[in-house]
Amino acid sequence: MDAATALKSAAAVLHRPADILPAYFLTPAVPAITRVVAFFGLAFAYLYLETTGRLARFRAELAARDLDPPPATETDPEAFDAWVREVTPLVETVVTPTTVAIVAVTLLATVVVSVVLAAVAAAAQLSASHARLRSERGTTAALRGARRYWLSILALRVLETVLWLLVLAGVGLVVGVVSLVSPLVGVLVVLAAIPVTVGLLVGIRLTFVFAAVAVVVDDVSFGDGVRRGLDFLTTNPTAAGAYALIALAGLLVLGAVAGALAVGGAGALVGVLGFVLLSPGLDLVKTGFYADYRGTVDPPSTPEAPTSERLKAGLYRGVDELFAFVRSNPILQVVSLSVALGGFAVGWVAVEPFLGTASTSIAERLADHDPLFAAIEFGANNWTVAVSTAFAGLALAVPAAIALFFNGFVFGVVARTEETLPELLAFVAPHGIIEIPAFVIAGALGLSLGGAGWLTARGRMSVDALADSLERAFWVAVGLGVLLVIAAVIEGFVSPYYYRPFL
Repeated sequence: MDAATALKSAAAVLHRPADILPAYFLTPAVPAITRVVAFFGLAFAYLYLETTGRLARFRAELAARDLDPPPATETDPEAFDAWVREVTPLVETVVTPTTVAIVAVTLLATVVVSVVLAAVAAAAQLSASHARLRSERGTTAALRGARRYWLSILALRVLETVLWLLVLAGVGLVVGVVSLVSPLVGVLVVLAAIPVTVGLLVGIRLTFVFAAVAVVVDDVSFGDGVRRGLDFLTTNPTAAGAYALIALAGLLVLGAVAGALAVGGAGALVGVLGFVLLSPGLDLVKTGFYADYRGTVDPPSTPEAPTSERLKAGLYRGVDELFAFVRSNPILQVVSLSVALGGFAVGWVAVEPFLGTASTSIAERLADHDPLFAAIEFGANNWTVAVSTAFAGLALAVPAAIALFFNGFVFGVVARTEETLPELLAFVAPHGIIEIPAFVIAGALGLSLGGAGWLTARGRMSVDALADSLERAFWVAVGLGVLLVIAAVIEGFVSPYYYRPFL
């Protein structure tokens, strides 16, 4: 398979997104699931401080000191130092060896869970890519592949990291020793070592790229995957090089887009392009190269209908599926809204001891508002949050519930500490009537997927039925995207301005 055929096959698969993109929606879902660990770690630290009386003492001392907000270090460094000295005893009340240990364990657990879940997601994504390149159902393959191959993918990632560290440490050691003997020779060694090191690292990266594909395509262990990945690299250098160039070009284009969007603070769109286009596209290309080498490729044909017509039909289907989901799951909508309102109430109450010390201002946040870039950022960020909330719910609904609670909590804190609450409410009202229900629906979708995941784990629902649920969830997410884009346009171009003549 040449590069043009690989790209054409990838495009043909992406023309039918519902059977592959659900696996890639796991990418933003992984951080949402990982936050569960942080949530429980913070909850445990809170219970410790509450039951030992330290939190009550902290509140009492905070109220007695009547602290002002910290002064700016640039304008009055002495006043800032005095403020720090006054705050230090308060901090020492809650920062104890026990709380430090809780935070350390939480951070370690968060890293471990994140690495494991990333391997699970990668296994699902490569399995979906291989299935679609064989004209088989991608979502079902993703579910089965995630369970079958995650451990091998994890082992490959750990081994690759170790090899990278060994190469870098070895080169650093050689350069350091030579430089001690002769600085001039050390400079020459550095110049010679740079291309050698880059070549080694690129070789390791490509070997493990195709090793992961080999694990899925050939259904082998991680050790056999490494050997087969290396065999592919040495026997098909043209295909491997073509993939490397395609990947580099994709990353450069995405980087250029990121640079352009960063000027206006709209970087969230880069993440969306990453998990919707670049990541599945590169997986399909590299899987296509390797699977063709193994003789297991039969990609679907490209649909005959024009792209514009299929895009329009997809958006309409997404909206239809969205409203169908809301109508058929009223109880889940109520539960989702209740969790979010509960988080809002807790945030409103929890921030009370800090009133006067910390404040927020919608006017300040809108000071450098650029309508176009803001609309892009709001739409991309909010849709990413909605997708992560919904698809993280696959982990038994807990991450979706925590995301709802946390978002409600944050809004409760912001609302309570807002300097001009009427202005905040006026700003939120126009787009909030669309955006807030969209987040509630995303939470309900996460709870629904959690129920489906639980039933599948208990053997009361088939993998195919769970795949059906994921594909429906994909279309609901498309419908949410439509709502959130509309809300983003209103938030960018209308919400910051319409009320100013009246307030």
